[in-house]
Amino acid sequence: MTFQSINIEIYGADVVCASCVNAPSSKDTYEWLQAAIDRKFPNHKVIFNYIDIEKPIENEKQQSIADRIAEDEFFYPLVMINDEMIGEGYIQLKPIYAALEKYGYTD
Repeated sequence: MTFQSINIEIYGADVVCASCVNAPSSKDTYEWLQAAIDRKFPNHKVIFNYIDIEKPIENEKQQSIADRIAEDEFFYPLVMINDEMIGEGYIQLKPIYAALEKYGYTD
């Protein structure tokens, strides 16, 4: 059985979200997720992308999501898997693993 590659986008900024007291930074969350997912699903292709919402974004879809974060519709860090919002603010592994398992990923 072949698996499609999964695209995981983590949107964030250098400044920790004011609503996410004691949460790790967006960049720390990105690095932590990458390590945790690679460890849990070592035989699957996962493409990680960090999008800094405070820097210019050329991709219109990504810019739209960054705008929604800026307008307080979402908290950051925001995790998207294949264009589906999986988590925002204080990120937990369980929903992310569940989303990956929906695509057939197993450890």
